[in-house]
Amino acid sequence: MPKEVKNALKDLGIGWKIRKLRQDKNITIQDLSEKTGLSKGLISQVENDQVSPPISTLLKIASALKTDIAHFFEQKESDSKITVVKSDERIKTGRRGVKGIELGYSYESLAYKKVNKHMEPFVVTFEPKDKDDIVMFSHEGEECLLLTSGQLEFITEKGDNILLEEGDCLYFESDIAHGYRAIGKENAVAVVVVYNKI
Repeated sequence: MPKEVKNALKDLGIGWKIRKLRQDKNITIQDLSEKTGLSKGLISQVENDQVSPPISTLLKIASALKTDIAHFFEQKESDSKITVVKSDERIKTGRRGVKGIELGYSYESLAYKKVNKHMEPFVVTFEPKDKDDIVMFSHEGEECLLLTSGQLEFITEKGDNILLEEGDCLYFESDIAHGYRAIGKENAVAVVVVYNKI
């Protein structure tokens, strides 16, 4: 696997892309903080590639900057009606999130080569963790998850607690705070498609 794929965040310059787009739109870090509800310190860390932002954080930033999350993964400015990302070309992010918190999952972008798309597909690997350690996120839009291996618990701020088994599909509006954890000793793996309303 090429080194640039293994070190996706730095090699793609996700933080740099966020900063450049923010500056091109004459938006200050303070403005972006107010629009997203994220702290100025966190935005600075993301822009300097000091943390691996969770999908929900990228979605909030993308929405505030009036773009889609795909913009941060794109490597080329050209577009095509058909794109292919080979399995060894996937871009994988780390597990360490904001403030050093272990997110309990890592994700791989499956369609970063396609620009101007309405959905963003990922393969997400969830780790087993205690229920008290689940990190909850929310963002505008919708998500669809197909569990391909393992068992996964889906929890929401409203008290929903759903156990998913291999082959189960979950579809939900993602503005409700939600979190996941693999059940048992093995990781759970899912294909997750995120739709972000801009």
